Amino acid sequence: MIRRSHQFRIAVLAIIALAGFCLLIGRLWYVQVARGAEYTSRIRSASQVSVRLPAVRGEILDRHGHPLAQNRVSNAVEFYLPDMVRDYRTRYGSVPQHTYRTTVRGMMVEKSEADIVKIVNETVIPRLRELGLERDYNANQLRLHFRNNIEVPFTYLEDLDFETMAKFAEHDIGLAGVNVTVRPVRRYVYGALAAHILGYVGNPEEIDKEDAARYNFYQPDSEGKAQIEMMFDGDLRGQAGARILQRNAKGVIEGEAGIRPPKRGNNVQLTLDARIQYIVEQALRAVGRAAAVVVDPNNGDILAMASVPSYDPNSFIPAISSADWTALTKDPTDPLVNRALGAYAPGSTYKIPTALAGIQAGVEDRRFNCGGGVQYGDKFMACWIGTQKGGSHGMLDLENAIRVSCNGFFYQYGNAAGIDHIVSVGQLLGLGQKTGIPLTGESAGILPGPEWMATARPRERWTSGQTANVSIGQGYVLATPLQMAMVVAAVANRGTAYYPRLVDKVIAPDGTVVRQEPVKVRSNLSEGGLPPEKIDIVRRGMWDVVNRDGGTARAARIKNHEVAGKTGTAQFWRGTVKDNHTWFVAFAPFEAPRYAVAVIVQGAHSGGGVAAPIAAKILSDIFKMEEGEKVEVVALEPAKGSFQFVHNVDFGRPIPAAFADAPPADIAASEGPPPVTQPNVRPEADAEGTVEKKKPGLFQRIFGGGKKKEKSANR
Repeated sequence: MIRRSHQFRIAVLAIIALAGFCLLIGRLWYVQVARGAEYTSRIRSASQVSVRLPAVRGEILDRHGHPLAQNRVSNAVEFYLPDMVRDYRTRYGSVPQHTYRTTVRGMMVEKSEADIVKIVNETVIPRLRELGLERDYNANQLRLHFRNNIEVPFTYLEDLDFETMAKFAEHDIGLAGVNVTVRPVRRYVYGALAAHILGYVGNPEEIDKEDAARYNFYQPDSEGKAQIEMMFDGDLRGQAGARILQRNAKGVIEGEAGIRPPKRGNNVQLTLDARIQYIVEQALRAVGRAAAVVVDPNNGDILAMASVPSYDPNSFIPAISSADWTALTKDPTDPLVNRALGAYAPGSTYKIPTALAGIQAGVEDRRFNCGGGVQYGDKFMACWIGTQKGGSHGMLDLENAIRVSCNGFFYQYGNAAGIDHIVSVGQLLGLGQKTGIPLTGESAGILPGPEWMATARPRERWTSGQTANVSIGQGYVLATPLQMAMVVAAVANRGTAYYPRLVDKVIAPDGTVVRQEPVKVRSNLSEGGLPPEKIDIVRRGMWDVVNRDGGTARAARIKNHEVAGKTGTAQFWRGTVKDNHTWFVAFAPFEAPRYAVAVIVQGAHSGGGVAAPIAAKILSDIFKMEEGEKVEVVALEPAKGSFQFVHNVDFGRPIPAAFADAPPADIAASEGPPPVTQPNVRPEADAEGTVEKKKPGLFQRIFGGGKKKEKSANR
């Protein structure tokens, strides 16, 4: 009986054990088979890091498809700060705290956060020092980044050179949160060439929080900060990709588990010709502050637009140093300003719109006498020939008045035409208005008249003296080199005023045209009372300026090519120092124009002696290019600015004596420089971020192997 009882108990225990084993096996099957994929995914996701890969920007091309801005590969060392904090807590059980004061709802409060600087200095820098890879950094920037942009990796080193990259590749860093990445960054192929048009890129001011939530770490796209890069940012940006990194049990990233490559953005093709742009920029370097615009008078295409001094947008990539940014913004010659879009007193070049206004008013056949000046009320308004030579031009018609740039004639001619006609023609030509070109910093200039004065200067009264002043491009008149180039283009083609066109088309990566920018006509001058045969009077006068005796721009003559142009000199004073704004506008060839040019030089003696030779050099080199001479476009260093007064410019040929063509009755000032977009500025290392360098060994000290390390972080 007792034996049977034991057997029963054993049987019950066996059944229970067997049931337990069955349950265990069933559970294992459920976990490993039925839901194996799910649990494997959870384990894998816990050990993986998703990183957003920034989109690759499209290229900016010239009219022939030659890249002006493209991308290059940059190697960087990034700190994944949450990983570093997590690793520190695992190692030491707690995280050091940093206390700081901040404003919350208008009240100053005290907050604390993980002391990321101490964590980096205690756990990361010593290991980097062992490998000779330590660099100084800005600790305050690191704290702010940790506080405000924790989703975004902190860039410790940028643009690693080959030697540094090789060290990272050779050694197993073995640090949680430290990763070497490869990213596309902008490269401006020809350095400072067309910098004022291309602009530059940088990191965004704010990140997309919703997009950032999809990733463990978020690498933002570069965004355009200025000019074409900014204005066409939506076209140039591509689509972001993703990278899955494998993390080991210690939290150290040790490999890549998968990748979805980013997609490139669209290309933006400009109307610029890189060769003509190069010719123009080289010619402008003969002076210290200047601008030039070359357009096709047959469609308004901008073939070149340059301004000196200039800058190299590559210095902004990946970030510009604080010292370099300060040097650029504090430079009194304003290298960041595009003078081609700035407004200046146009001087005697404005006699072209005035001449057209007289045609519209029907007074183009009238002759006026220059006796050395004209009396208006109690003010005698002198002609340049009276003040400089004590003489007069005598009786003149319109064509000859343009040739000798007679102020006395145009004072009377402008008043005969009337200010309303001067304003009307100015509006047809786009003066006093922004052109709408897709660049920032463009000035509208000023097209003054009674209506303008009633708003801008209500205490003043419009007089015939004001009209006389406007007629020669003085007083309140302001115009940009781009506007004056378009004025000359309209005269060159005998009456079609185009809007300037800088962008030709947007092209997808597969070559299809996404968007074609059309040629736009602003106005047809013949419909405004300016038929082609009447415009020819002005064209002949401009031909005389260059090609006839007594013309004010003999320095603009080119062998085998007929140039027509108009000089201008507007007195300007920089404090107590004379700083004339000198002009030359032109078109060529005369009979069938292909090019219209406007040149302004600040701080020069006269348009005929300084601006005209520069325009002639530009046109001459363009014609040589057309005839087969090769223009090798190479990267340019930034043009240096100068306040040195320029008396004449000589490109290796005799320059005839310059004619001073329009000392003004009043002094007109240009508008101030436009605000500049803040780029990514790399701060200098501070005390907390200055790391102790690894001392060279005995062998290195003896044989000179202890090369001094660079003291730069976030490079």
